[in-house]
Amino acid sequence: MEREELAGALLPILKKYGTPGLDINIYNFMLEFRHSLNPPYNVLASPPGYSHDDIPKIERAVGEALNWMFSAGLVARVPDASTNHLVFVTRRGRQIETQEDFSNFRKASLLSPNLLHPKIAEKAWPTFIRGKHDTAVFEAFKRGEISVRAAAHYDNRSIGVDLMRNAFHPERGPLTDMTLPIAEREALSALFAGAIGSYKNSTSHRTVTISDASEADEMLILASHLLRIVDDRAARVGLAAATL
Repeated sequence: MEREELAGALLPILKKYGTPGLDINIYNFMLEFRHSLNPPYNVLASPPGYSHDDIPKIERAVGEALNWMFSAGLVARVPDASTNHLVFVTRRGRQIETQEDFSNFRKASLLSPNLLHPKIAEKAWPTFIRGKHDTAVFEAFKRGEISVRAAAHYDNRSIGVDLMRNAFHPERGPLTDMTLPIAEREALSALFAGAIGSYKNSTSHRTVTISDASEADEMLILASHLLRIVDDRAARVGLAAATL
């Protein structure tokens, strides 16, 4: 098993070992785990299915899984303890109740806020890590809509698909790069209009549930990519205005 997979098996064990409010002595935990693999009352016998040579490998695999759980914020060290052996399952760790929850957490943890546009990281990331994927996607594309409107100098009556089609109109859009071939200008206009219509308008018009964290990952990355294009075009519009 990979360390992330093994962590999914260890988390419920740690939650039972250290009930809420009770710290876990990780040294004692590993000692008990070692004894379960190689019972002291029968030191010459190998555990069922394992050889004595396998036991150190198993212990190291568990150690890798524990380190991943620390980095993922599922377990943490007790801050005022006199030894670093004392740990506890974090609030985030206790929110994970099923293997499906853990699978979604793993998918969500693949996305770093450093990959997102700063505006999206600020507005959508806190919601995303709480598992509210549909709200996070809505916030991300809402940031894009607001930025396009501001860059194109439109008022608040310009919204949604029409806003994108006008701002990136291949012939007269204020955010259109006229140095590009007409086919690319048309494609970018369609991309912005399609994205806002599919991912922002749908969540604002009806209840849309995004249960797969990896799907939300992809949507946030797309929103960030589009917003970076808007930043580039806004900078060009401002430079052109300054030279007039």
